[in-house]
Amino acid sequence: MDYNSILNPTVVGIKPSGIRKFFDIAEEMEDVISLGVGEPDFLTPFHIRRAGIESLEEGKTRYTSNWGLKELRSEIAKYMERKYQLTYDPADEILVTVGGSEAIDGAIRALVQPGDEVLIVQPSFVCYEPITRLAGGVPVILETKAEDDFRLTPEALAAKITPKTKALILPFPCNPTGAVMRRQHLEAIAQVLRGTDVMVISDEIYAELTYGDVRHVSIASIEGMQERTVVIGGFSKTYSMTGWRLGYACGPAPILQQMTKIHQFAIMSAPTTSQYAAIEALRNGDGDIRKMAEEYDMRRRYIVDGFNKLGLSCFEPEGAFYCFPCIKSTGLSSEAFCEKLLYDERVAIVPGNAFGDSGEGFVRVSYCYSLKHLQQALGRIARFLEKL
Repeated sequence: MDYNSILNPTVVGIKPSGIRKFFDIAEEMEDVISLGVGEPDFLTPFHIRRAGIESLEEGKTRYTSNWGLKELRSEIAKYMERKYQLTYDPADEILVTVGGSEAIDGAIRALVQPGDEVLIVQPSFVCYEPITRLAGGVPVILETKAEDDFRLTPEALAAKITPKTKALILPFPCNPTGAVMRRQHLEAIAQVLRGTDVMVISDEIYAELTYGDVRHVSIASIEGMQERTVVIGGFSKTYSMTGWRLGYACGPAPILQQMTKIHQFAIMSAPTTSQYAAIEALRNGDGDIRKMAEEYDMRRRYIVDGFNKLGLSCFEPEGAFYCFPCIKSTGLSSEAFCEKLLYDERVAIVPGNAFGDSGEGFVRVSYCYSLKHLQQALGRIARFLEKL
């Protein structure tokens, strides 16, 4: 059978994730230090695990509402108000999803029709562009630059808005750069969007991981923006719950109702056990967040200082748990640098162009690993650079 003649050409034309490529190669090699995957090295805090276990022991194993457990949605609403001064109705403005990725997919599919343009900030997480294409949308790239601290500027945004623009995907704190948008920057973006019908999909999965005097501000909290914003959140990064696969979307009821329809037919409901664990996380997990964020901050300062001492200039990330050093001085492309480093010194990192063409000349390094792990990796990278 000629499968090429029957497969969806849009799907065939999508490249696999550049993150997983290097991770998969590293899995087959011995003595590899991987700084490639954005997965916290902390265990899910015990009290959260215990809540999930107790729900199983009590036989709470049935489907939940398509929207998610009412109790969980109420806790998410309280969390959003407490942390970001945003008010959402748990009844029809909050949807519990299978990870933040499903929430992103649902938001794009609920909004985007074939031919609609979607503005995507890059470098950024790898899923936005493929999901837009799968929905029939047209990705329009907004490149951010190191000299702008990898923030989206109002000038860059205004230059790309057309009558076909349906949505802007705003991924801050940003994976892979660690960039954040402070209130004044978001105010400037909001000013450009006022008077348009452009919706915002704000991926705030790293909202709790900001450093120094930086505190996350949601664009939905800017005057006039909540009615045009779908906020994406989740538990994977904040509470080290990656394998529990739980996220959520908050936004206007007319949009969330359509997202829930997609979720209803494609997924049914998010994992029940995970939802009970998440209730405990929201109620009693603030201390866990602080402890993990303090550890990440220490690692952040260590790894950024390490790269700068090695002569690879490194923008100081203010959020998430990645740094994005520039490797242009080596004369190698991002892919060649990462491939050679992996095979020569057994260190796995991700080429910057995996996150968009504007990431060329950079590499993404995750610091959600132990300090010992980071020390060993920097030692090997130093040896690699000496050989170059």
